[in-house]
Amino acid sequence: MAALLAMLLLFPLASSAQFKEEAFSQNYNSPDDTTSAGEDEKMFSFKEFAHGVIHRDSTLKIGTLFGGSTVFIGSEQIYNRQYWKLPIVYGGIGTTLGLGIHYQRKYNSSRSAYEAALEADPNTGLTVDTRSKNLATCMFASAGFLYWATLMDGVINYKKDIPRQPGKATIYSILVPGLGQCYNGEYWKVPIYWGGIIGSVHYYNHNRNNYLKYKRIYTEITSGGEYDGPISEETALYYRNVFRRYRDYSVLAIAGFYLLQIIDANVFSYMQDFDISNDLSMSVGPAVLTADSEYALAPSGGGYRGLAPSMNAYGFRIGFTF
Repeated sequence: MAALLAMLLLFPLASSAQFKEEAFSQNYNSPDDTTSAGEDEKMFSFKEFAHGVIHRDSTLKIGTLFGGSTVFIGSEQIYNRQYWKLPIVYGGIGTTLGLGIHYQRKYNSSRSAYEAALEADPNTGLTVDTRSKNLATCMFASAGFLYWATLMDGVINYKKDIPRQPGKATIYSILVPGLGQCYNGEYWKVPIYWGGIIGSVHYYNHNRNNYLKYKRIYTEITSGGEYDGPISEETALYYRNVFRRYRDYSVLAIAGFYLLQIIDANVFSYMQDFDISNDLSMSVGPAVLTADSEYALAPSGGGYRGLAPSMNAYGFRIGFTF
């Protein structure tokens, strides 16, 4: 009986933490859940995406919509019934991509002609068309920005009548670091993440420049170049490896801060509805465990140390309110 009372004190600690169930929308193997495991584990369903875009399914999840829209551009605008934006999306992206390809080909032609002329005459006055190269870079960057803006527009206009959506917070942080925290109202976190990312980028550039510097010196020394500075071959090799390692660490730091702010936006968006009561207390009282209780020591089959399955168990219940 003493062992049974000890088990009762450990198992049925009825922690009466007061939180709203909708803060965690997932079902954790609930007996009433009839959804198959395969459906829960699907990261993306093309059938679900297609039915949502053609408005056969109004419950399309924002993650599925966003994932499909990264390939099928404009799907978010179709789902949001903002059809007037489609000519802007396709026209803008198509035009900038076309101009980028045109200027890139023009630059490649001028470079090939320059290399051929230089081989025939080292003193040739022919030059490379760098203007076309710069214009091609601008056009490709503009196409990328329009693609990003299209995805952002679709997320912003997705079910605007719903006040708080964890999926939205997550995608906001994917598209713009810190935006998910702003969506959750946690503005104080934005300087922390941006400071971490900017600091990591700064150290990446610093370590990369030093790595290239010592790599060049080491290459000149080992290849019999014209380097006659005070740095020895061993010193150049040592610092080349050190700054290369620090450069790689900086890349990991950038990725770490970026992923952390995405996880933070998702988790704390769910926690927005977590109700923390001002009543912090502990209560102790008697407890009875029936045979069919979810805390029963032997829910099916034989009893516990000679206790029949049909017998009730008596003990104490400790409750914490927070």
